[in-house]
Amino acid sequence: MQVRHTSAPHLATRFTVKIAAALLLVASSGAQAQTVYRIVGADGKVTFSDKPPANEQQGKISTTGVGAAAAASGATLPFELRQVAGKYPVTLYTSADCAPCATGRSLLISRGIPFSERTVSSNEDIAALQKLSGQSSLPVLTIGAQRVKGFSDVEWAQDLDAAGYPKTSQLPASYRNPPASPLVSVQKPATAKADEKQDAPVVPAAQAVPSPQNPAGISF
Repeated sequence: MQVRHTSAPHLATRFTVKIAAALLLVASSGAQAQTVYRIVGADGKVTFSDKPPANEQQGKISTTGVGAAAAASGATLPFELRQVAGKYPVTLYTSADCAPCATGRSLLISRGIPFSERTVSSNEDIAALQKLSGQSSLPVLTIGAQRVKGFSDVEWAQDLDAAGYPKTSQLPASYRNPPASPLVSVQKPATAKADEKQDAPVVPAAQAVPSPQNPAGISF
């Protein structure tokens, strides 16, 4: 299975419709970032769901959105930017050797957008990406519940504007986005330790030494 790298077309009419839809989503969408779970059934079949697995051993995809590291750094953000990032967290989905992904990342950094980056490389990553966006093309940008497929500097800028992100960077000089992490973070079940307590090594019995009282060296 391959991941395609695409750039969105620059069409004015599409932008008009897109910005209207984005404004509606800003007004009505939930503030929480989406979490998608990777669930491994008893038969080994892997499925993806927005409902948590029955136990942690079945694995979980990393939460999309700002992420724990970014949330920790969010304490250093200006108040208004922190409010926007909390309501409409930005996540960028990328892969290696993806020129549009690199261009999109540079746009977010230059504008001062706090974002999380999820990398797509394994088959499980691709399956999760299809669950999230309905396709395997990259890059994909999410702004809260809004998903933007393919890179378009104008379209991305309009959607960020609609969410309320500032047009110029307000990030402190010390702020750093969290490191990129795989989309699917598989938690392997702990394996039971067989024979946790190893048997004590067998020590051979001391052989009797011949003596005047026991000239044959017989052990009793």
